[in-house]
Amino acid sequence: MKVAFIGLGQMGHGMAHNLLQAGNQLTVWNRSREKGNDLVSAGAKLANSPADAVRDAEVAFTMLADDAALEASVFGEHGLMQALPKGAVHVSASTISVALSGRMNHAHREHGQHYLAAPVFGRPDAAQAARLVVVVAGAREAIERCQPLFSVIGQQTFVMGDEPTMANVVKLGGNFLIGSVIESVGEAVALVRKYGVDPRQFVDLLTGTLFAAPVYKIYGGLIVDQKFDPAGFQLKLGLKDVRLALAAGESMNVPLPVASLIRDQALAAIANGLGDKDWSSLSQMAAHNAGLK
Repeated sequence: MKVAFIGLGQMGHGMAHNLLQAGNQLTVWNRSREKGNDLVSAGAKLANSPADAVRDAEVAFTMLADDAALEASVFGEHGLMQALPKGAVHVSASTISVALSGRMNHAHREHGQHYLAAPVFGRPDAAQAARLVVVVAGAREAIERCQPLFSVIGQQTFVMGDEPTMANVVKLGGNFLIGSVIESVGEAVALVRKYGVDPRQFVDLLTGTLFAAPVYKIYGGLIVDQKFDPAGFQLKLGLKDVRLALAAGESMNVPLPVASLIRDQALAAIANGLGDKDWSSLSQMAAHNAGLK
């Protein structure tokens, strides 16, 4: 299949690599061109702009950091909207606002193109190993066309509905819950540390019994080891996602008081210089407030 991939960051690069290895004709674009050099060496084409990347594509993936970057790559000068062929599919894998997703869906319809929201759960190592969880929503026909590609980048695909924004709000809800886990585990670890309990033993107990889920195992380990560099997902991006969840809630009159707490804790952590650290570093605020080093 002729596939374009826009955005070769920590997540996008692994996804693009797996699509190429599966035998697809891949054209890539990234603002920093050097990030695509190894993919070009493996057989991909490097485009000069998003529009150039998608001109002959059957499916175009975007995996960009935030609304501003995606909006520029879709609607901006040399954006993909003007060049994506009629009948082709734009798959937005980014974690973005519900509002922007709805706007893109409407614009693609006007241009005779298809749009799917397909954000993914998983960190960069999962992207590289094709172990992502794909959450998709949109027209059933477009989903069926893209399913072979989803199977290449992920281990599971969950179809959430026929309106793309359904997938976006599921992703925001999931990331809000991950932030809640980081905050609550950070507080619990601070508590047991103050009483002299080995935090590693505490987390091993919990993740081996009551909380034997990947999110607790992964982030519990990062919190105990204080392994915040290199960042798999920066705290400042986590704050962005929590803000998007709050905005989605406000637009439908859904209060999210825990999300408000996480936003404030993240702001405090960023004010203390942790913005570029992994977002598990949010737990440092609980330790700091408890007087722990």
